[in-house]
Amino acid sequence: MSNYPGIKTAQIRLLETFCAASAISGQEGEVRKLVKEKIEGQVDSMQVDALGNVLVVKNGKGRSASRLRVMVSAHMDAVGMMVTGDDKDGVYRFDTVGSLNASQLVGKSVVVGKDHIPGVIGFKPVHLTSASERSSAVSVDSLRIDTGGAGNGKVKIGDRATFSPNFMTIGSGVTRTLRSKALDDRIGVASLIELVKHAPENIDLLAAFTTQEEIGLRGARVAAHTMNPDMAIAIDCTPAYDFPHWKGEENVRYNARLGEGPAIYLTDRSTLSDPRLVRLFASVAEKNSIPFQYRQPGGGGTDAGAIHKVRSGVPSLSLSVPGRYLHTPSAIVRLSDWQNLMELLISALSEVKPALLKSARA
Repeated sequence: MSNYPGIKTAQIRLLETFCAASAISGQEGEVRKLVKEKIEGQVDSMQVDALGNVLVVKNGKGRSASRLRVMVSAHMDAVGMMVTGDDKDGVYRFDTVGSLNASQLVGKSVVVGKDHIPGVIGFKPVHLTSASERSSAVSVDSLRIDTGGAGNGKVKIGDRATFSPNFMTIGSGVTRTLRSKALDDRIGVASLIELVKHAPENIDLLAAFTTQEEIGLRGARVAAHTMNPDMAIAIDCTPAYDFPHWKGEENVRYNARLGEGPAIYLTDRSTLSDPRLVRLFASVAEKNSIPFQYRQPGGGGTDAGAIHKVRSGVPSLSLSVPGRYLHTPSAIVRLSDWQNLMELLISALSEVKPALLKSARA
């Protein structure tokens, strides 16, 4: 096992702070500011590139020739909304940024713009709709953000909106659960902050807090080109879909399950994980009795989908905390899965040596 002291109250409060921030794709400034504050003075270098990525280097110790340059990424952005029109009296048209289901937006509390103007997503009330309207899919065009007049003169076209902060812990013991908006991927950002603080000394850690992942892995591609790593790990939050039954039948297409540890990706829509990294992380988990699971193949993707194609190619792997109800106002994750992700990440990186990438890929 690693010497990682564990997820405690301070780490949970850190995650809550990140989740409360408004950082929709393309306007990640609130999270970027927090990241810089949390790691200032603890790294060898830090820069912000043209796309807003925060690129951090923390060098290891010993001979540089014996240390691999390991990029670990987590995206700062979340799905949300952009104001596209002003209907006057504090009511605004909007469009979605990233993958959001319009039917899950009705009646939700939001905050708008840099001043976090409170509002609600309005829709025709059910007792005023016809039968045909009630059976039809909700469209974003039929929705409005209503600030009750509070946005007058303050909300501008192009401002982002996010769900209102709602972080809380549920339950206790092994089933203790965290609920919040934006856990995808603020739990990755908080994990990467923790990794910077407890970085293994056998590697040069290249920590990339990336932008615009939710609209096409854009920041990660630029970050990887700049950092030019030997290998890369993307930390994210993967959908669980782990209800016991699905449409009346046993659920065998669950993607990942809460409570069974971090999910190691074999493949997703954009990446075939490097088998050497898969073997390393799985063997370290088994050796140290760290619970883990393999994410079931399927759709989705992480920063690894862009990183592995940069320059001459970067051996890459994704490691995620399973979460239910992602891309909604209230996602949930299991605290034990986050703890085990940190244990596995630090333990596996502590065993990374140049010989790993000199071995056959498959």
